[in-house]
Amino acid sequence: MVDAGLGSSKNEDSKDLQNVVQQFEVQSVDNSDYDLEKRSTHKTDPDSRTNRRNKKLFDLDRHDPNLNIFMKGLAYLLWLSDKLDSFGVETSGIERVPPYERGTKKQFLHVAGLWLSATGGLSSMSSFLLGPLLFELSFQQALTSSMISVTVGCLVAAYCSIMGPQSGCRQMVTARYLFGWWFVKFVALAAIIGVMGWSVTNSVVGGEMLAAISNDRVPLWVGIVIVTVCSFVVAIFGIKQVLRIETYISVPVLTSFLLLYISSGNRDYLVREYKPIDVPSKTIKGNWISFFSLCYSITSTWGSITADYYILFPEDTPHYQVFLLTLAGTLIPTTFVGILGLTLASIAKSYQPYGEEYDTHGMGGLLWAGFSRWNGFGKFLVVVLILSLISNNIINTYSAAFGIQLSAVWAARVPRWFWCIVCTIVYLVCALVGRNHFATILGNFLPMIGYWISMYFILLFEENVIFRRYFLHLYTKEFPEFLQQSPDQLSDQSSEEINVLHKEDTGSDTELKFKGTTSKTAQVLREKMKMREKATNIHTLKRKHIHTKHRYNWDEWDNPDVLTHGYAATFAFLCGVAGVVVGMAQTYWVGPIARKLGGPYGGDIAMWLSMGFSGIVYPWLRYWELVRYGR
Repeated sequence: MVDAGLGSSKNEDSKDLQNVVQQFEVQSVDNSDYDLEKRSTHKTDPDSRTNRRNKKLFDLDRHDPNLNIFMKGLAYLLWLSDKLDSFGVETSGIERVPPYERGTKKQFLHVAGLWLSATGGLSSMSSFLLGPLLFELSFQQALTSSMISVTVGCLVAAYCSIMGPQSGCRQMVTARYLFGWWFVKFVALAAIIGVMGWSVTNSVVGGEMLAAISNDRVPLWVGIVIVTVCSFVVAIFGIKQVLRIETYISVPVLTSFLLLYISSGNRDYLVREYKPIDVPSKTIKGNWISFFSLCYSITSTWGSITADYYILFPEDTPHYQVFLLTLAGTLIPTTFVGILGLTLASIAKSYQPYGEEYDTHGMGGLLWAGFSRWNGFGKFLVVVLILSLISNNIINTYSAAFGIQLSAVWAARVPRWFWCIVCTIVYLVCALVGRNHFATILGNFLPMIGYWISMYFILLFEENVIFRRYFLHLYTKEFPEFLQQSPDQLSDQSSEEINVLHKEDTGSDTELKFKGTTSKTAQVLREKMKMREKATNIHTLKRKHIHTKHRYNWDEWDNPDVLTHGYAATFAFLCGVAGVVVGMAQTYWVGPIARKLGGPYGGDIAMWLSMGFSGIVYPWLRYWELVRYGR
């Protein structure tokens, strides 16, 4: 009986070990057959600190009388979240998506459709209207200013997007490796304000369009509510539905814009008739610079969320593929609708019917004027274009929820869909309050978004190019076990320590035999396999100052004891704010340097000064921080 018991114990140990080995092998195989369409929700790493913390919350009994009001409310939210999960609502939050749960490269098609729909819409076009209408630039002046700046902004957004596949984390979660556990909360707040600001402008434009085609039978506030509700319905379901809907929307939207080119083509001879001859040349110079900054903000702002839509890509996806996809996906559609916007705005400055429609119904009236010769079909196309606003709001609402979860531990415990509801309510109220001041909001608000994203970009660029390539040996907190040994050495050490796994080839099959097995063997083997996988993925430096690809230990994304303190990035960010103060040119403030670049309104160069100030200070401070703290 004793021998039988021992044999049974060994068999169970062997089965346990085989399961672990098989699981490890499955995780390391090619995931090329894994289809995004078959995923209902994200799965997440059960070993992360966030999931261990949330696991306890799911054990809460919502009927427990000992729970306080907050915990009881949280228990009800989690219970409801579990129910919604069965309907396909994405219930995961800011958790990292591990490499073995990523999708296939088939997603290139989905993401391409997303960028076509989101960037090739009225949200982008609305800012281009301000070149002739607000900054009083001619078509040629506005065209040169906008095309150069939009391209620069797309390069910024494209670079930020490469963080998605390698990390499996949302864009603002990766910012923890720059700003640390605490200071990243302020950066997340800036990102939330940015995307919510765009949602406000989108909702107002949608309301104006519905009012214009209905001859004011649909009030502006009703149109705003319609756009907001439609955006919310899709955003609440999660990334799978977002990618699918965005792809579907892109086709009719881009077709409608092409038809708008054709419909308004009979007035294109009026484009060059507007010449700002009454405006002093010094003022034109300042306005050109300010419009340059405004158009840069149109595309660079995407840098705060671009990585969010690549987290299901395979971890080994080449950076250049992600970069080029994002660059082309944002630049081409934005240019397509931007030139159309400049054309309509220039016509409105020299052709009274177009100008009157804009004065009465804003952007919606101008679009209706462009389609007016097609009567009812033109109204239908205006309604189709509203889909582009909804498309943009879907992305904004979806990503803003993650920024809120990043702001506090308790916020991360609240389901993402609940924060989508909160974000929707907030930007709906703001849109209703500011609906009669659209041009002012757009002109003053958008450049401010470009300020912070410029600082974030330069810090990320320097972190990757300088420190993650040449000074990886200084990250002693992030890579403690790999500083003195290569992956091969670690593998050999693991084999010696365990001394239980022996593979013997028996012809066609490989039989697993175990020596000295104990009840702790499976747990030890699991930990050692994790270490070996880490070593392989991170490509540890063999010696100091050797050039390597920039690497991060993404397994520590939620560990405040390993993440950087963020002192260097935060101080550099504050130095960038000083550049904003002296270089911005807005209605409420014109900096001393900005005032010298134009007329009474100056020329806005705040994002370039902020980028320069931050970029100069950060390398010195970051090196000191790494030497001092090892993280």
